[in-house]
Amino acid sequence: MMTVRAVNTCYLLRSGSPPPLSSFCCRFNHFSSLDLSRGYGLQLRLRFPALRGELVNFGHGGVRSCCFHSLLESAMAELASYGRRRRVPAVAVKLTSSGELLDDKPGSQTLVEGLLLEFKKDSDRLLLAVAQKPDGKKNWMVYDQNGVTSSIRPQQITYIVPGVEKFDQTEISSFIQKAEDNLDPSLLEFAWVELLENNKSVTAEELAEVDEFMIKNLAKEAADRELNEFLQLLKSAKAMPSHAKPPKSSWMIEEKFQSKIQSIEAYAIDEFTSEDQKKTAGEILKAMGMTKTSSSAVNLLIAIGYFPVHVNLDLLKLNIRTDHSEEMNLAAENMLSECPDPDHFERQDLTHLKVYAIDVDEADELDDALSATKLQDGRIRVWIHVADATRYVQPGSFLDREAMRRATSVFLPTATYPMFPEKLAMQGMSLKQGEICNAVTVSVVLNSDGWLFLLLTILLCWCTSIAEYSVDNSIIKPTYMLTYESASELLNLNLEEEVELRILSEAAALRLRWRRQQGAVDTQNIETRIKVVNPDDPEPSINLYVENQADHAMRLVTEMMVLCGEVIATFGSQNNIPLPYRGQPQSNIDVSAFAHLPEGPVRTAAIIKILRAAEIDFRKPIRHGILGLPGYVQFTSPIRRYLDLLAHYQVKAFLRGDSPPFSAGQLEGAAASVNMQTRLIRKLSSTSLRYWIIEYLRRQPKQRRYRALILRFIKDRVAALLLVDVGFQASAWVSTGSGIGDEVRVKVEEARPREDYISLKEAL
Repeated sequence: MMTVRAVNTCYLLRSGSPPPLSSFCCRFNHFSSLDLSRGYGLQLRLRFPALRGELVNFGHGGVRSCCFHSLLESAMAELASYGRRRRVPAVAVKLTSSGELLDDKPGSQTLVEGLLLEFKKDSDRLLLAVAQKPDGKKNWMVYDQNGVTSSIRPQQITYIVPGVEKFDQTEISSFIQKAEDNLDPSLLEFAWVELLENNKSVTAEELAEVDEFMIKNLAKEAADRELNEFLQLLKSAKAMPSHAKPPKSSWMIEEKFQSKIQSIEAYAIDEFTSEDQKKTAGEILKAMGMTKTSSSAVNLLIAIGYFPVHVNLDLLKLNIRTDHSEEMNLAAENMLSECPDPDHFERQDLTHLKVYAIDVDEADELDDALSATKLQDGRIRVWIHVADATRYVQPGSFLDREAMRRATSVFLPTATYPMFPEKLAMQGMSLKQGEICNAVTVSVVLNSDGWLFLLLTILLCWCTSIAEYSVDNSIIKPTYMLTYESASELLNLNLEEEVELRILSEAAALRLRWRRQQGAVDTQNIETRIKVVNPDDPEPSINLYVENQADHAMRLVTEMMVLCGEVIATFGSQNNIPLPYRGQPQSNIDVSAFAHLPEGPVRTAAIIKILRAAEIDFRKPIRHGILGLPGYVQFTSPIRRYLDLLAHYQVKAFLRGDSPPFSAGQLEGAAASVNMQTRLIRKLSSTSLRYWIIEYLRRQPKQRRYRALILRFIKDRVAALLLVDVGFQASAWVSTGSGIGDEVRVKVEEARPREDYISLKEAL
């Protein structure tokens, strides 16, 4: 019977007579692989995954392989020279043409304590053991794999493991297990036949080196085949028409292709997890005949359909969360179905009021709405109703922690990614037309701006236009959901039945006038909104809207939101509530210095350049010079902004008679991470909007001319321009004679959104 022993990744092949091939695989001894790095010897590795199922070809006279023979030949040649340099003695393995083993004489080695050996227990059993000490003149005491100590004669020893000293007898079982786990019979069979047929002599350790050499070469061959297969898939997908390209998910089915496609994606966004990933992507790009650049990787992924033509790379680079986990969605559904209203008995019933919710037409989360009336003394009372998000989410809850990590909803031309799960944000928290909704309502009575008001202002030194206010939990029933355009149209029609809307407009004008008297700086500008339909299409539909913030409806909403922020700051100050009080130093702005500039975008652009950054205090209000207010807290968007939600937590706790859930220090810590994430999202929104505006301009007819205001001169006759029809700023050379505030006509020479490049030329 033949036995095969693979020790320290070394094989020992023994046979009394040449066995038939079928019997070769019948019995394998236990030693295959062991990590001896803990002082026992060499670190062992024995694996042959690349060989299985690919190389064997059975035929007359034995076993053949198309590549194994040449591999073994080259390995043997390599080892011939390598073996001469080795210092570790090895046991020679000599095979005769009949398959007999020569020069295997364990007895010729001197036994010492700690050697690992194999001995014959009886006629049927071979055991592994560790030599312990001499027993008489010739015998040795050994501790075998079954935990039995016995005395054996030298004639019983069948093999001594080379290169192993002071072996720990408690490791025998582990040694055997690792050997069984890693032994690959197929490669041993190939090696046996090759050595047998060629009558070659090789030491056990040299045979292990054959193993290492062959593994490396086989692994390289397998990797090359895998790469070529992947390259063929890339070329095939690249050649397909856009509608027939494989979906992104198809590249993720097989792990070997998934890792490669992910390496190209990492190259595209310059976010590598390892140098090997970078190397793999570089090799693929080179093999595809492309330069090793991120833009090449992007172009390749677009060409095979993995990326859409207008992929948002910044969204990938910043790793912004775009969806909610199943756990989040489940928590949201549980809140909607099970969460009781803790303020049910404390809510004011304001369902009798006419309530206007005014927002952009594609708004899904409606945070705020407005009501107004005239009092008998002629003063105006307004109500700012803010969606009560804390009805469903509490500080420290799972939903709250996730909202804090997100910091804000993400609004992009291509999609909206809400801070809360969509079902909770849209169905539970959001205000809905004609339905009973929970809210936190700020009620304000404004002082009159007549002569009596002026007299009282002088006599009482009033510093605000607010005569009285209240903050309450409420229920409302929104009457209208209006876009800015429809609200402006209603204001222009001056309908008697919509007198409340006209009162709101009057209140907004009163507030704006008062704020300007307090030093507020008007920074109203032209803004652009873009809605992209089917963004994954190569040529998606782009809907562009230009909004003038000086529009009546937009002014109305802005002033009421500012008024709400002032009231909450006053409320917090009077009740010692820690809140995120926002302020902004004026930098000694002298608005009169800009009086020579045309009012509107040109003057606003000049003022904005000298404004200082906003500041936040969490203990007391600080002056907001730009708004002309003694204090200000953002409060009107708790569904969209986490800092607004924090303010709601604090105010709602006070209304219940509880202590605020957060101290000033805790608010500051939370705000630090929230503001950092908010800045990233603001940058993402800005770059995404700019990309789609440039793409919009790229598609326009070459002969189109655009109105442009000269905002300032950058250098010589190169001016910063505002394209009024598009709400987009760019630069171009303008002819002599044009000055700041003048309007010129320009045309688009070239537009490349992926490179953030646009070239304008004055149309003389």
